[in-house]
Amino acid sequence: MSGRQGGKLKPLKAPKKEKREDDEDDAAHKAKLKKEAAELKAAQQRAQQSGPMGGGGIKKSGKK
Repeated sequence: MSGRQGGKLKPLKAPKKEKREDDEDDAAHKAKLKKEAAELKAAQQRAQQSGPMGGGGIKKSGKK
C-alpha cells in the first residue's frame, strides 16, 4: 500500500456525449413543439386578461 492513497478519491470522468445531428424529422418535431408552446402561452395570456372563468362559485339563494 502506498502512502499517497489517503483522502478523497477523484470522481470518475463521465463519457463524452456524442454530437448527434438532427435530421428532418427531429427538426420538424422541435418546430411543432415550439409552435404548440407559443400557442399555449398566448392562450394563457388571453385567459388572464379576460378574468376568472365562471365568475360565481357556489350560488346562494336569498332565502333562509
